[in-house]
Amino acid sequence: MPAIYHSIALFFVAGLCEIGGGYLVWQWWRNGSPWLIGAIGAMILLLYGIVPTYQPAHFGRVYAAYGGWFVVLSIAWGWGIDAIRPDRYDFLGGGICLLGVAVIMYWPR
Repeated sequence: MPAIYHSIALFFVAGLCEIGGGYLVWQWWRNGSPWLIGAIGAMILLLYGIVPTYQPAHFGRVYAAYGGWFVVLSIAWGWGIDAIRPDRYDFLGGGICLLGVAVIMYWPR
């Protein structure tokens, strides 16, 4: 797998871990789900802390770029899980974020 696809896959997995884990903690703490749901969410959040370490770039660059992925994946999560359809500004903002990711992570230096 070319390096850029591997990097994108890592961002995607990290996003699922952060958003999914955070969602489960939210369900426990805010919406009264059983404590086990919160504990599972916390374990998934721990995985989120590990996954980005496999990126080839340094910490600051990876986390700056991940911020753009987080925005896009959060919008997608809201659409897929909470059935909140993004509007054109969500799509525009997400596209701008991914453009920033491309510049930060993949622009030749």
